[in-house]
Amino acid sequence: MSALSVLPFLKPVPLRSPRSSPGGQRRHTLPASEFRCLSPEDAVSVFEIEREAFISVSGDCPLHLDEIRHFLNLCPELSLGWFEEGRLVAFIIGSLWDQDRLSQAALTLHKPRGTAVHIHVLAVHRTFRQQGKGSILMWRYLQYLRCLPFVRRALLMCEDFLVPFYQKCGFEALGPCEVTVGELAFVEMQHPVRGHAFMRRNSGC
Repeated sequence: MSALSVLPFLKPVPLRSPRSSPGGQRRHTLPASEFRCLSPEDAVSVFEIEREAFISVSGDCPLHLDEIRHFLNLCPELSLGWFEEGRLVAFIIGSLWDQDRLSQAALTLHKPRGTAVHIHVLAVHRTFRQQGKGSILMWRYLQYLRCLPFVRRALLMCEDFLVPFYQKCGFEALGPCEVTVGELAFVEMQHPVRGHAFMRRNSGC
């Protein structure tokens, strides 16, 4: 059974119904949106978006191309891409972690027996920013995690200026993160993932 057949919020969703002019002719239709887990074949598109989003801000990427391929081979089910007319416009990549807090090892490891999802990166293509897509994608990702019975919470680390964004997504700050990258320091944040049984009974999970 495919993921789309059991996860209704990953099915293609039209953003808006076609509008017609008074004469009955269509004026325009916004591109249809599709949400799906990523595959290793998406790695280059993912890295191009990530590189543009992060290099100018922090000088480095959370994941390099080989690391993206690594996680999309190990745990593609913990990723989510937003596609419009077949074009990747935003994505999230995660992996499982088995400790209460993130450590340096969490940057490269996937712990199959873990119950926490470490969200490595969320990025939106430059031409689609300032449209709320990051918040929408995160909401869909958290809904998706609720259908995975082994997941209990989501963890991430971010710089100070991103804390308000993630707080609006429902994350709470845990304090300074143990992980450092060069001279960069991070705040660790978490979001509880609840309602597994309810979701399975009522949303086709």
